[in-house]
Amino acid sequence: DANSKVNEFLNRRCEIEDIVSAHLLAIEKAPAIGFGCYIVSATSPFEFGDLSELHQDGPTVVKRYVPEYQNVYAAQGWVLFPKIDRVYVNKRARIELGWEPRYSFAKMMKLIDDGHDYRSPLSRTIGSKGYHDVIFRDGPYPV
Repeated sequence: DANSKVNEFLNRRCEIEDIVSAHLLAIEKAPAIGFGCYIVSATSPFEFGDLSELHQDGPTVVKRYVPEYQNVYAAQGWVLFPKIDRVYVNKRARIELGWEPRYSFAKMMKLIDDGHDYRSPLSRTIGSKGYHDVIFRDGPYPV
């Protein structure tokens, strides 16, 4: 579970603390900028030119940007996904809202390597809430 979640900080996941800060900035800026749609995700280390290679050999691309991941992952017994099929880009939110997410894949590598939990204090306080208090026959959502 933690391995998959940390993997996803490379391309689509976001820490709840960063989600909250983006929403607060959107509320603050709304009178001046009006309505806007923003991707709120951890800032990916990748460039547009990496996309094809990410789809073929994700770990090689990650190694170029965050080489320390190899030692951290080895110590945890983790693996990267073999390929990354999409990368969410939060650039518009960073520019228009002045948003600066605090959590990234590289930061998580440092936290884990230093013996800390990769999750924000807010995330640890909230914990896992699950989807529903009812278990559905076909999965987490009613079908």
